[in-house]
Parts: sequence; C-alpha cells; structure tokens
Amino acid sequence: MTKLSLLLASAAALLAAPLSAQTSSLNAADGDRLASMADKALESDSIAWDFVEGLTTEVGPRQSGTEAEQRARDWAKKWLTAQGFAHVTEEPFMMDTWVRGEEKAQVLSPFPQPLTLVALGNSAATPAEGIKAQVVGFDSYAALADAPEGSLKGKIAFINHHMKRTQDGSGYGFAGPVRWTGPSLAASKGAIAVVIRSVGTDSHRTPHTGGTTFAEGVKPIPAAALSNPDADNLVRMLERSDDVKLHLLLTPRNLGQTRSGNVTGEIVGRDPSLPPVLLACHLDSWDLGTGAIDDGAGCAIAAAAASHVAEAGQPLRTIRVLFAGAEETGVWGGKAYAKAHADEPFAVGLESDFGADRIWQLRTNFSDSNAELHKKLVRAVERFSVEGSNREAGSGEDLTVINQQKTGHVDLAQDGTHYFDLHHTPDDTLDKIDPAQLRQNVAVWTQVVGILSNEAGPIKTQ
Repeated sequence: MTKLSLLLASAAALLAAPLSAQTSSLNAADGDRLASMADKALESDSIAWDFVEGLTTEVGPRQSGTEAEQRARDWAKKWLTAQGFAHVTEEPFMMDTWVRGEEKAQVLSPFPQPLTLVALGNSAATPAEGIKAQVVGFDSYAALADAPEGSLKGKIAFINHHMKRTQDGSGYGFAGPVRWTGPSLAASKGAIAVVIRSVGTDSHRTPHTGGTTFAEGVKPIPAAALSNPDADNLVRMLERSDDVKLHLLLTPRNLGQTRSGNVTGEIVGRDPSLPPVLLACHLDSWDLGTGAIDDGAGCAIAAAAASHVAEAGQPLRTIRVLFAGAEETGVWGGKAYAKAHADEPFAVGLESDFGADRIWQLRTNFSDSNAELHKKLVRAVERFSVEGSNREAGSGEDLTVINQQKTGHVDLAQDGTHYFDLHHTPDDTLDKIDPAQLRQNVAVWTQVVGILSNEAGPIKTQ
C-alpha cells in the first residue's frame, strides 16, 4: 500500500463524523500543513517529473483514436492506481480518426528545392502522384478572404499569416484562424491545395501541425503547414517571381470511427456528497513529438497536486482528476465527459494545458461574486511570485462540463512566452521541461486545490 493509500485509509473514519464537523473550511493548523506541503513541493516534488518522464518514455506520441492513445490510458490507469487514487476508471467513447502519411513538397520552378512541411489534421490526400500547380500567396487571412470567388481555381494557396510572441498566449487567437479555417476558406475560392505558415513563434525548421476544419458544403483539400524558415523562403520566391510552381504530396487517411476514452481517478473527500473539484488535462498528443509539454506536463501537474493535498490531510471535497482523451482533434473527450456527467454537479474546475513554464497569474470567474475566496487564493500564492488578477478566467478546453454548468473556474496562468516555439512540433519532448518551473506549477496547484477542496460553501459565480 502506498503512503497516500495509508493516509486516506486512516482518514476514512472521518466520514462517520457529524456533518457540522466536516463542513468547515481549513482551520489554522490544517492551513499551515497545506502551506507546508506546497512549499515542500516547490523544493522537492518528484511526482510530476516521474509522471511526464514515464509517459513520454514508455508511451511517447499519443495521437487521438490510435493504439498509442490506448496504451497511454492503460499506463495512466496503472500509474493512478499505484499512487493510491480511488475509483480509477476509463470511460470510452467513439470518434472520427485521421492519421498522417507521406508528406513532401518541392518547388519545381523557378527555384527548384525541397520545402519542409507537415499535413494538418483532417487534410485531404493528394493523388498518389501528388499535385503540381502554381502558388498564389496571401499576406494574411484577411487578404485571402478578400480574394474573388473562383480566383484560385487550379492553384495552391499559400497563407503567410504571422503569429506574435506573447506571455499570455493571445497571439494564438490572432494567428489560429489561418489553420482552423484557412484551408476551408481557400477551398471555397477554388484552391486545389493550401500551405500555411506554421502557427508558431520559433525560427526552426520544425513545422507545427494541428487540426483544421472544412465548412459544410466545402470539399476538403490537401492542407499543410510549412516551417517558419520555409515560409520565409517561399515569400522571397514569390517576391521574385509571379509563377512559382510547387509539387505537393500528402497521403493521410481517415480511419472512420475508432475508440478513445477518458481516464479519471479520485482523492475521496470527507464528505463525498459535496460537489467535487475537477482537475483536467488531456492525455492525447499530436504524433510528431512525445507530448511532453502538450499535455503530459498538464496531467503531471494536476495529479501531483491532488496527491500532495491528500498527503496534507484528507480534503473535505473529493478531488477528481480528468485525463481527457482526443482533445487535439476536436475536444472529443471533454464533450463526451460533459455528456456523461451532465447531471453531476461540480464545485469548481481547473485545467493545465499550456506547457510547464512557471505560473505568473491567478484568475477566477468569481472575483466579484465570491470576493473573499478569490482574495484568499491570491494571498495564498503570492509567495510563489504569482499575481492576482480580476480578469475573468478563461475556459479550459476539457472543462466542457464546468462551462456548461457555469460553475467555478480557476485559471492558473502559465508563462506562454516560449510555448508556441514547441507547440505541435517534433520538438515537444521531455528535455524542454525545466524541473524547477514544473515544481513551481505543482506547488501553486497544491496550494490552490487544497483551499478549494476544503471550501465548505458554494462557489458563487454570479
């Protein structure tokens, strides 16, 4: 039996205590013990590192709906059970699955040379011999939108839409449409294929993949992302010539419906009748790297924090970790979980899905409606160099059930300055994680989750 199991077993007797004795927030002694545990995590936590090291080493890439994602679920269930989590469960669901194949691009004329790219999720395939066509460049998504209907017939569109580096990741919202809907827009103008500048902030020859969608009535076309240096090179070619021809070969396949699933585990609270605290991340990853920062680290942080809270003393509320499946290709797991648990109330939700760099700001959606709790959380994390903010917490992708219930949400905002250097690339690997910054995440999460899981009253959001 693990140390965590022993602690939870010894605390089980508290379930028989009068309800009035169970429904108070942290007293001074318990609060001190929780703070001490968070401080200890900052200095010496190894749970999170062991999780992400094990997942990336023993499973590796975990693309949605594939056998590798199933191996990840099996690995996660075994890990949660070994750590002493209760009610470890897999909840399966079906999903549409796309897998990549061969990916090549070659400028034919007037400057023959290869380009480095990757197919976007849901891209159509080229014919077996590929596509040879003229490239038409657009400096932005807006410029493509302004192109006349039918003007790209028989052409390959190139969308040169730049992403800006920001701490809060807001540059992704600006640049994202070039990938999310740019190929569909190009197809609606008559393009037979599309290449985009990678949605990323690096200057390496490592293209960024990610999903795209095609509007109803628009036939999918081959779609790929160039690395940023290759996009720069193509821009220079188009400045020199109005007749750049490209040979594009993409051979992805749609496998139809395959099985994915969510994995959950719990730290059982003293009063399981109270709505639980939900800690979310996603277990799947894209197939190019090993999914260390996106989102192995997120699952590691959430699970380590839950373990540390339990070690500090059995919390009042149950803490449930949700390792969602198939987030990358359409938030399938978050949606499936919300549907399956629509009638189960939750107290508050947190998600970690923005890498492993340090947390710099705390946001909630109850800074006005539950000001005292908001202030308590802010004061509790100041020692970790985390500032409070009245900016409303954004919704986590896998917290669909929290969003639908319009209940409490806490966003422990990580520094995203370098996140999009690695996001969806072959460089998303374990060596990119700084263990000290990972521990800071665990410490902050331990402190916040400990307070929330011992909060007796409802967390009012309006």
